[in-house]
Amino acid sequence: MSMWDQRYAQPGYLFGVEPADFIRAQAGELAPGSRVLCVADGEGRNSAYLAGLGHEVTAFDASPVALEKARALAAEKGVSVDFQHAGIEDWDWSQGFDAVVGVFIQFTPPDLRARLFDWMAQAVRPGGLLLLHGYAPRQVEYGTGGPGNPDHMYTEDLLRAAFDGWEILRLEDYDRVIDEGPGHSGQSALVDFVARKAW
Repeated sequence: MSMWDQRYAQPGYLFGVEPADFIRAQAGELAPGSRVLCVADGEGRNSAYLAGLGHEVTAFDASPVALEKARALAAEKGVSVDFQHAGIEDWDWSQGFDAVVGVFIQFTPPDLRARLFDWMAQAVRPGGLLLLHGYAPRQVEYGTGGPGNPDHMYTEDLLRAAFDGWEILRLEDYDRVIDEGPGHSGQSALVDFVARKAW
């Protein structure tokens, strides 16, 4: 059993059942009925929420334990999500989506993260949106969630450079107290990024 399977096997939902505040706040940027891909979406809190807004949502994760919980959550909420079992290196990134969403997907070291960003960019159709939400490096000092390695975190400069040529709709680094299950709770150093791919 992988580390993530072990974490997700605990009773309840590791990151809660409500969407990240970022998703709730930025969902209005999505056109009605958008085709949305949620990357490494874990127990499904964000994909289920977006499906509840009427979007056509595909979500994948490498943990079958998480996916089982995600399917149960979607069923409980009465929504339909196309959940797939895959890791980031196994996913077919050639499909075009109106929006690609990544929330707290900071399990990748810098070299793999650069490839992941390229894959995610490829999966956004021209004129489509990328929504990223994660931790800034000082989060390591707060210790309220996320990896213990600051190299895995986001900075504004990193995101600008990774998505050069995209129209940035939101880029902000800020501190906020969050309460998203036992996995994310307390004072947190957050980074929001919403950008539109060029036509």
